[in-house]
Amino acid sequence: HVQLVESGGGSVQAGGSLRLSCKVSETFYTKACIAWFRQAPGKEREGIVVMSTSGDTPYWADSVKERWTVSQDDAHNTVYLHMDNLAPDDTAVYYCAEGGEAAICMSAVKGAGVMRPAAFAYWGQGTQVTVS
Repeated sequence: HVQLVESGGGSVQAGGSLRLSCKVSETFYTKACIAWFRQAPGKEREGIVVMSTSGDTPYWADSVKERWTVSQDDAHNTVYLHMDNLAPDDTAVYYCAEGGEAAICMSAVKGAGVMRPAAFAYWGQGTQVTVS
């Protein structure tokens, strides 16, 4: 099954930046649908972005789309979440997740206009981001 390993979390002051990494098991990297979610204490898990490793336009949450970007390193089966202008409200555990074949997954997310955690079968362990 798909394995996902996140890294790159930490503590940063408001206005700062972090880059989170999600390494995807090689067998499943091509045409994968990868999402980033976050969960703050006492809150529901929130979708941040869904992207395809085959190049489809990412689908972003309104709360972050003007501040953050995604990129990928195909040679290392890794996708990145670049977070700029961080605010205390961004404090959460951040997860990457895999949602199956990219075209189907992306179509479902864009058609529904929502990123549902239940649509993603495989999850990383999470990485803490704290903004003060």
